[in-house]
Amino acid sequence: MSVKINTLEIENVKRIKAVALTPSKTGLTVIGGKNRQGKTSVLDAIAWALGGDSFKPSSPAREGAVGDPHLKVTLDNGITVERSGKNSSLKVIDSTGNKGGQQLLNSFIEKLALDLPRFMNASNKEKADTLLKIIGVGDKLYELEQQEQLKYNQRTTIGRIADQKEKFAKEMPSFPGIPAEPISPSELITQQQEILARNGENLRKRQQKEYYAGQLELAKAEYERALSALKSAENNFKLASLDAEDLVDESTVELEQNIADIEEINRKVNANADRLKAQQEAEGYRKEYDNLTSQIEQLRHDKKQLLEGASLPLPGLSVEQGELVYNGQKWDCMSGAEQLIVAASIVRKLNPECGFVLLDKLEQLDTDTLNEFGKWLEQEQLQAIATRVSKGDECSIIIEDGMPAAPAPKTEQKTWKAGAF
Repeated sequence: MSVKINTLEIENVKRIKAVALTPSKTGLTVIGGKNRQGKTSVLDAIAWALGGDSFKPSSPAREGAVGDPHLKVTLDNGITVERSGKNSSLKVIDSTGNKGGQQLLNSFIEKLALDLPRFMNASNKEKADTLLKIIGVGDKLYELEQQEQLKYNQRTTIGRIADQKEKFAKEMPSFPGIPAEPISPSELITQQQEILARNGENLRKRQQKEYYAGQLELAKAEYERALSALKSAENNFKLASLDAEDLVDESTVELEQNIADIEEINRKVNANADRLKAQQEAEGYRKEYDNLTSQIEQLRHDKKQLLEGASLPLPGLSVEQGELVYNGQKWDCMSGAEQLIVAASIVRKLNPECGFVLLDKLEQLDTDTLNEFGKWLEQEQLQAIATRVSKGDECSIIIEDGMPAAPAPKTEQKTWKAGAF
């Protein structure tokens, strides 16, 4: 069973003249009043009484007081704590009369419970580190988060390169109908030479025709003298004419143009190849990006499993990217009641034997938020003593000039409100 405060008596501490209080066993006890009346002094006195000299005010004695500071706190585990006298010496006595000291109190009093705002005002990382230290998975979670951040950075870089490659590929020219490989000019020249050789042979045959035509003319002139020669020439002419009749010369115009354009064609071939290479590189980076995404998702799954397997102080509480998260909300997005619930839960987890917390300046919260927090405290069997600039009926005691004023009227609905004092 966690330890709670049964009663407290304070005299001549800071702004307090004399205050006696019996806080609610569970739930929220609100100390109200105007500013500079002694509300915070009550909390400081409790922290000093139970937390030791590290919580001692720099000027503990009330200004103008005749008597010395006196503190007395009784706890529900039977221990009574007193600080009194000029030196405010500590006296710790249990129900059987045995004496103890600060070491005994430290065994069940959590220091953050005496100064909850210290936790609430800590940085996001400090809050998360406190929780991870409690549940004992800080080192492993840090390792997973480092791996996740490394993969995330790698993926970001890969994604940017893939985007650049894709953009570069889209901006590059594309030439349809162009061969995939560069053209060799030697092949075209060889084809040209073969055509020229065939055309040369055709020329030779045409020249032969002309020769025999001349011979025919000579033979005709000598017809009278060489009939046989004439007939022979006629036969040769006929044969030559038949041989040359169906000949068609092949054009080299296209090859000549291709040879002239080969540099431009090869430029387009290389441009198409570069574009294809850029597209392939972009696809490769996209695959690597997807692979890193899978690794990041696995690391996040491992983190989730690690935290789910840990003994967290509050359902819905977790750590993501080095920050506390409660029901999906980071600290700055939590409601005031949620922040108080998270802080109180973590403090209780730090030392389960400590069943109370002290809170200052709850005037920042509306009464609905106070009510929500108070009901949660009762549900969790926790005790909270808090201050608030107010004289409303949410207050359990009003402090005026270091003394209790008339108590606020009781209200049945606010079950978290303190009892008698």
